[in-house]
Amino acid sequence: MAMRASMHLVKSRTLLACAKEESEYRVRHPENSSPNARVLVLGGTGRVGGSTAIALSNLRPDLRIIVAGRNREKGASMVATLGGNSQFAEVDIENVKSLEAALKDVDLVVHAAGPFQQAERCTVLEAAIQTKTAYVDVCDDTTYSWRAKSFKDRAVAANIPAITTGGIYPGVSNVMAAELVRASRSESNGEPERLRFYYYTAGTGGAGPTILATSFLLLGEDVAAYNKGEMIKLKPYSGMLNIDFGKGIGKRDVYLLNLPEVRSVHEVLGIPTVSARFGTAPFFWNWGMEAMTSLLPAEFLRDRSKVQELVQLFDPVVRAVDRIAGERVSMRVDLECSDGRNAVGIFSHRRLSVCVGNATAAFALAVLEGSTQPGVWFPEEPEGIAIEAREVLLKRAAQGTINFVMNRPPWMVESDPKELGLGIYV
Repeated sequence: MAMRASMHLVKSRTLLACAKEESEYRVRHPENSSPNARVLVLGGTGRVGGSTAIALSNLRPDLRIIVAGRNREKGASMVATLGGNSQFAEVDIENVKSLEAALKDVDLVVHAAGPFQQAERCTVLEAAIQTKTAYVDVCDDTTYSWRAKSFKDRAVAANIPAITTGGIYPGVSNVMAAELVRASRSESNGEPERLRFYYYTAGTGGAGPTILATSFLLLGEDVAAYNKGEMIKLKPYSGMLNIDFGKGIGKRDVYLLNLPEVRSVHEVLGIPTVSARFGTAPFFWNWGMEAMTSLLPAEFLRDRSKVQELVQLFDPVVRAVDRIAGERVSMRVDLECSDGRNAVGIFSHRRLSVCVGNATAAFALAVLEGSTQPGVWFPEEPEGIAIEAREVLLKRAAQGTINFVMNRPPWMVESDPKELGLGIYV
C-alpha cells in the first residue's frame, strides 16, 4: 500500500498545487519529487517518444516508464534499451477505452504520437482529464494547441496539470522567449515590441516519417503572424531570410511557417509583432518545399491520407539524404524592445533525435516536480512552468548542446534581419 500511495503522489493536490515555498524547495531539490512515479509515453516506439523515454530514464532512473505503441516488436526493443524499470503497453490512442485503461494507474502521460495536424479531437487530453492523470504533449499545430487550451476549466476541476506544445520547438523555444521577455522587462525601460523565432534542422533531424508528414501538412496552412498587434496571413514557405545561427551551424535560409508559438507568445507575453521561420538542409529541400507550396493545392496538403501517401513516396530518398545531411538543429529567438534594446537566445545541438527527448523529458519532470498548476497551459505561462523552474528546465533540455546562450546582444551572432515587402516587418 505504501508503494502504491507513493506512485500516485503526483496526482495529489499537495504535490501539484502546493504553496510557493514548497514548490521552490522542489525546484532547488528536484530529487524530492515523487519517487517511483509511473510515466506513460504514447508513441514511445517512435523517434520522438523513444528519445523521450530514454531521456527520462537517464535523468530519473527511479521512474517506471511504460512505452506505449502499436508495434510489439519495436516496444520490446525499446524496453530492452531502457532496462528493468520499463514495460510495453499496446495502446490505440483513437480508442477511448484503450486509452483510459492505459492511464488508470499512471501519474503522467506524455503524448508523442503525432502528427497533430488535422486531428479532430484531443482524445489523449480528454482521457487524461477523465482519469485525473497529469499530461504533456509535443503538439506542433496551432489549431490543436488551442483546442487543448479550451479544456483548461475541465483540467482545473479534475485538479490535473497539463502542458501543450511541450517539446523542443515549440516548447523550449517558448520558455526561451519568456525568459528573454522577463529579462527585458526587468532590465530595460522600453517594452518588448518584436519577437521572432528562427529554426533550422538538417534533413528531418533523424526524426523520420512523422516529421516529414508534419512539414508537408504545414505547407497547406496559411501562416499566421502578428504585425503591430494585428494578425496577418502570409503564404507558407515565403519571406525567406538568411539567419546566422552562430557556432556549429552558421548562416541558413529560413522561411515562414504556421507554428503555434506565434499566437501563444503574442497572447501570453503581449508581444505586438511575432513570427516564426524554419529552414532545412540540403538547400534543395527548401526549394522542394517552396515548389510544393506553389504547385500542389492547399486542399491536397491538408489531407492527411494524401500526405501520408506523399511521405511513403519520399521517405526512402529522405532517409538516404539524412545519412549525408546529419541531424543538427538550432533555434534562435530574437527580441527587440521600444528603447532599442535587443536580445537573442541560441540553442544548437548536433542531434535533433536526442535533444527532442531531453526537451520533452524536461517538461515531464517539471510537471512531476510540481511546477505546474492545475489547468492546461502553454510553456511560456508561469502557471505551466513556474518562473523559478525555468532555469532547471533549460539546463536539462540543453544537455549536449554545442551552443546555448541566452540574453545576448544580436551583434554577438552577426544577425542581419531583412524587411518583407509592403512595409510588413515580421
